Amino acid sequence: QVQLVESGGGLVQPGDSLRLSCTASRRTVNLYAMGWFSRAPGKEREFVAAISRGGDRIYADSVNGRFTISRDNAKNTVYLQMNSLKPEDTAVYYCAADPRVYGLGRAAREYDFWGQGTQVTVSA
Repeated sequence: QVQLVESGGGLVQPGDSLRLSCTASRRTVNLYAMGWFSRAPGKEREFVAAISRGGDRIYADSVNGRFTISRDNAKNTVYLQMNSLKPEDTAVYYCAADPRVYGLGRAAREYDFWGQGTQVTVSA
């Protein structure tokens, strides 16, 4: 079992930046594909970004060019750098892990382990 703990959320103004962190309970981030998803009020959970075991990255169109996913294997942590934040980015952000060797998916069903989420609110 893998436990994931997100942190770094908060209340910011439009145009600001935040960096979310997701730390795993054991050696995970360099062995699994890691993803970030968001759930806005009244909406379904949506894909945001993912990084594969090999370091390939994919992004949702809505965040491409503004968000960057990365990882620090030594700290067993994956990050989501969020720049130029918009009010529509307001959501709970979840970290997820996919243990498949060639995982790098956009579908939530491909991820076996999930964190509890961290709230990001973008408001003037």
